[in-house]
Amino acid sequence: MSLDPRLLAVLACSQDKGPLYYLGDDEATGGLYNPRLHRRYLVRDGIPVMLVDEAETVSDEAHAEIAARIERESIAPTFAPA
Repeated sequence: MSLDPRLLAVLACSQDKGPLYYLGDDEATGGLYNPRLHRRYLVRDGIPVMLVDEAETVSDEAHAEIAARIERESIAPTFAPA
């Protein structure tokens, strides 16, 4: 299941209000990622869980892997910052 592009176009990080990168729905490797805070918001049953308290902080190593994936797969942010 994939998130609706219209929803992705308006999703922002609940903490810093900046854009996110949609990595897919898989709980192990997917979610919505904020590279500025090294935070990953999970997507459960097709619904993004955008609660700051439920976001996962990723290690520096995981951040490097995710950043490389974003670059390799040319994943666009949910919106362009103003």
